Amino acid sequence: MSTSSMTMGPGALAELDTASTPPAPRRRAKREKERISGSAPMTRGERVRLVFGHIFVYIAALIFISPLIYAFFSALKPNQEIFAMPPTLVGSEIRWSNFADVFTYGPFLTYIGNSFFVSIAGTLVVLAVSTMAGYAFGRLRWKGRDAVFVLFLATLMVPAEVLVIPMFTVMQWFGWVDTYQALIFPFAFTAFGTFLMRQFFRGIPFELEEAARVDGAGPVRSFLQIVLPLSKSAVAVLAVFTFLSFWNSYLWPLIVTVDYAAHGTLPIGLATFSGITGTRWDLQMAAAIISMIPTTILVIALQKHLVKGISMAGLGGR
Repeated sequence: MSTSSMTMGPGALAELDTASTPPAPRRRAKREKERISGSAPMTRGERVRLVFGHIFVYIAALIFISPLIYAFFSALKPNQEIFAMPPTLVGSEIRWSNFADVFTYGPFLTYIGNSFFVSIAGTLVVLAVSTMAGYAFGRLRWKGRDAVFVLFLATLMVPAEVLVIPMFTVMQWFGWVDTYQALIFPFAFTAFGTFLMRQFFRGIPFELEEAARVDGAGPVRSFLQIVLPLSKSAVAVLAVFTFLSFWNSYLWPLIVTVDYAAHGTLPIGLATFSGITGTRWDLQMAAAIISMIPTTILVIALQKHLVKGISMAGLGGR
């Protein structure tokens, strides 16, 4: 190495390296830095891909939402025009009164109230059970923990339809047939919620709990004041999934409920529009649209937590 090169400073060496780099890689590196920082103008190919990407997303969204659009306009048609050929999106007249007639056709308000009570109560019970069980499986160390957890997860492979008869027998033993308890508790101890919360809890640094234990905090205090406040997104995901499950449940309420007018839920209420004299498709469509409003509002309100919770729930594990 010559004496002049040995006396060059770090800045001069960097300039020399930059000057010795071919122009094309330098341009690509510069463009990559600008793209990461968000200040790079898009190339023609990138703009074309972005436009086609947006068009594809809009077409897919239209395909998925088209049944809802057809159901909404069908709820505004006269009943005899629901299956008219050729099919039309808008009927000969728009009957907004169909949405009001839903509440006079049967005890629809009772169905809505029962669904709200069962869904909210069931969601609260599932959240309490799943968070505590997930904490026990994910954060506490005890003998046989992993074996019990695998056995617990194995219950997910059993179809719910297979459990209907044993659960109904248990409800008879307890005297809970045709009660709210029978609609809530049989599905309040599922393995899905426990697995979801366990995976999220295992992603929280254990050092937080160790620091709390140094300060004298026990497992209950660590769970309530450290782990649970850090898991709001996962709890929101579990709450939405559980609420939707109770809200849309049809088979179990149909079997365990005797007096539908007193303890029937919305899915059973939707089935009451079909009778011996025929089916009021217009009112059934209107009732279905009404039943979707609460769940739609819930998903929109918790959308931010849902995206964050779903993206993080499966990343934990030690």
